[in-house]
Amino acid sequence: MPWALDLDGVVWRGIEGVPGSSEAVGLLQRAGERVLFVTNNSGRTVVDTEEKLAGLGIDAKGGVVTSGMAVAQLVSPGERVLGMCGPGCCEELERVGAEVVRDGHADTVVVGFHEDFDYRGLTAGVQAVLGGARLLGTNDDVTFPAHDGLRPGAGALLAAVVAATGTKPELAGKPYGPMKDLVLAMACKGTGVDGTDLEVNKCVMVGDRPDTDGRFARTLGWRWSLVLSGLISANDLPVEPEPDTVHDDLLSCVEEYLG
Repeated sequence: MPWALDLDGVVWRGIEGVPGSSEAVGLLQRAGERVLFVTNNSGRTVVDTEEKLAGLGIDAKGGVVTSGMAVAQLVSPGERVLGMCGPGCCEELERVGAEVVRDGHADTVVVGFHEDFDYRGLTAGVQAVLGGARLLGTNDDVTFPAHDGLRPGAGALLAAVVAATGTKPELAGKPYGPMKDLVLAMACKGTGVDGTDLEVNKCVMVGDRPDTDGRFARTLGWRWSLVLSGLISANDLPVEPEPDTVHDDLLSCVEEYLG
């Protein structure tokens, strides 16, 4: 069955791996499970994400799904896109044939996570939207857990553009439709079935955020396992949507499912 694993707070926290995550993924893969690594962080390229996972002892080749990939599905070849985003998202936009620019006229503004966010870039994005460009967001997570605590996420950057323009963005990553379509397609790749043929009660989304991962599991119709290694602690329970199972971390989740 397919497993969709969030990364931040589940597999790693910033530069540090969550203890046992590599063992957990290995158990799933040796059991013949289809493992996808589904992240709303669009700043890192797919190759860099695979390499970071490999550094933790995890083979993720062909299984990484990012919100940058999801937002690129909403863009057409030849479209002029002002990219308020990182290398990973820019790469996916260019892969579909978009022209990515940093300022000036644009058909679309895409906001995603990037560490070089600044006033000049914000001004360019705001002026493009006020000039008629549509506004896309890779995701609306306002924070993410790192090794040194919570850091601002793409949703915090997107909020600045929304505040200055009054424009409602279209969103692509978890828990929204474009990411759902992408994950279902990748979960079924090479199986000869489509998303409607999956035994959804046996598919699992593992995450640490109710508002993102929990809602995404419900969007997919999959089981949701909440892990307490990221944003949520036992003191925060109960949460909505209510998870199907709650675990200390990914390893304890996998061990319980595999029995």
